[in-house]
Amino acid sequence: MDYKKSKASVNTVTRNIMDLCEETGNIYESVAIIAKRANQISMEIKQDLTKKLAEFASYNDSLEEVFENREQIEISRYYEKLPKPTLLATEEFVQGNVYFRDPSKEPAEL
Repeated sequence: MDYKKSKASVNTVTRNIMDLCEETGNIYESVAIIAKRANQISMEIKQDLTKKLAEFASYNDSLEEVFENREQIEISRYYEKLPKPTLLATEEFVQGNVYFRDPSKEPAEL
């Protein structure tokens, strides 16, 4: 997923709490869902970044390679400018793009 194209703001946004609990009926449940999704997004971004930076991995340390590795710096800057995972998760939740379920509210199977 390309998180740079997300509509999530890179800055903190003040939100109406009642908008967040519309879907679940409970603000704490909504926050828990957003937190779990933020953790998933964070792990996806970290894996993607690690994979891209692994291409530039050098196993011999030389001072020249440290200064010459501009591509690695640009990749790191790109990921630093992305919206935070909590903002991305909140935007996904507000847009209705997060799937969640509560097993305790589902009918028991016999």
